Amino acid sequence: MKKLVRLATPLMAVALMSGAPFFAHAQQMTETQTKAQEWNTPPAGTPEAQQGYRDGIQAAQLDKAARRKIDAKSSHLYVHPPVKGAVRDEYRTSFTAGYDAAVKHSSGE
Repeated sequence: MKKLVRLATPLMAVALMSGAPFFAHAQQMTETQTKAQEWNTPPAGTPEAQQGYRDGIQAAQLDKAARRKIDAKSSHLYVHPPVKGAVRDEYRTSFTAGYDAAVKHSSGE
């Protein structure tokens, strides 16, 4: 029985110690995913404002891929927003915020 305890104790210690890096890596991945979600998650607001933020992100990505001028105010969706009335300004403000967030994220800042 003593031989079994002498053999089992170090094996259990090694098993417990080798699991620690996996837990640390999993925690680090969760923090990274949370940060990634932060920049592309629209802020609270009206549905039109949230759509503007998402449209701004998409427009910035498309402008970069097409090698167009990187400017939110020259985008088609900024000039001709898909909403009418009083929410146009709110859409445009959110569009610009989403566009700027995507540009900042793609530049690695």
